[in-house]
Amino acid sequence: MSAPDDDLDDHPDDHLDDHLDEGGDVPLTDVEELVGLACLAPSVHNTQPWRWRYDGHTLALAADDSRRLVHSDPASRNLTISCGAALDHLELAARALGYDVSRVPPGKGVLARVALRRATAGPVADADLALLRSRGTDRRRFGTQPVPPEVLDALCDVAATRGVEARAVTADEDRVALEILANRAMSLVDLDAERRAEQRRWIDHSTRDGIPRSQLPQDPDPMQARSRFRPDVVEDARLAARTGDRVIVLGGSVDDQDAWLRAGQALSALWLEATRRGLGVIPMTQPVEVDSVREELARTLLEDAFVPHALVQVGLPVGEKHPATHTPRRPVAEVLEITGEPGGRRSRAGEESDRGLPPARDGG
Repeated sequence: MSAPDDDLDDHPDDHLDDHLDEGGDVPLTDVEELVGLACLAPSVHNTQPWRWRYDGHTLALAADDSRRLVHSDPASRNLTISCGAALDHLELAARALGYDVSRVPPGKGVLARVALRRATAGPVADADLALLRSRGTDRRRFGTQPVPPEVLDALCDVAATRGVEARAVTADEDRVALEILANRAMSLVDLDAERRAEQRRWIDHSTRDGIPRSQLPQDPDPMQARSRFRPDVVEDARLAARTGDRVIVLGGSVDDQDAWLRAGQALSALWLEATRRGLGVIPMTQPVEVDSVREELARTLLEDAFVPHALVQVGLPVGEKHPATHTPRRPVAEVLEITGEPGGRRSRAGEESDRGLPPARDGG
């Protein structure tokens, strides 16, 4: 599938006017805060490939194709999943700040468009805002204590609320088979010089995107799975059955842009719930980036029940948490365009929000 149109259409639908009354009078400071919280979402290689536009009535989300990994992600699957995660973060943040959220027809070049309306007055859900700010990729080693089956079921149920299929890989033989597939995918990627170079470019890319080298594993640990950041480590796949982490597969009946967007929303919801429960989460993109491996994964482990779109490892981390576990973020002004003001208001009471925007370094 081709990448989304680069242009954000100001007039996406002949019937958009029918939906404009669904959008309330949202202060621009709230719009900026919501986008800042949405941008704390995870994205492939921390590329943050999203763009937002507020027209005074609705908030539109589009993909920033200039940030697509053209060699690793030619179909824009991971790019769209990343945008879906940001959309889910936005909707949770809006509800936490007291807004009702509704979807309106997105229009050309737009992945999603939402209208916000002030709900019945109530307290700000500080716990949800704190959860959004605390979520990150926990790269500590997973321990041997297995994630309880009921917790895995709960995480799958949360993901399913976003309209996807979710399945935990729990049987030892399936876990070993998945590890073999993941190693095969990484070996194939390692043979592709253009992919390797593309991935390296996003390590220490800048002070506001990419993955800082300081957050990557420095010394190969034979009890950890091989990763795209150290593909030269040869590992016995049987070690996968000795660790306590489990993999959850997210997917759907089709393999298109809408399905990828839902997978991103499910990824966000699952990750936030795992964070709330004190679990670590690490995405596994390699098995779905290589077509032959993704097809074998669907045929063997999933028995063609659904198409895999994303995989995540979930486990109980061990060791002291590193204080800098969050990757940097682009400033809101770089990703948000405002083309219309709701009555010219900047804040609920004509003043700046006292909560401020999320710290630029949060997320992961």
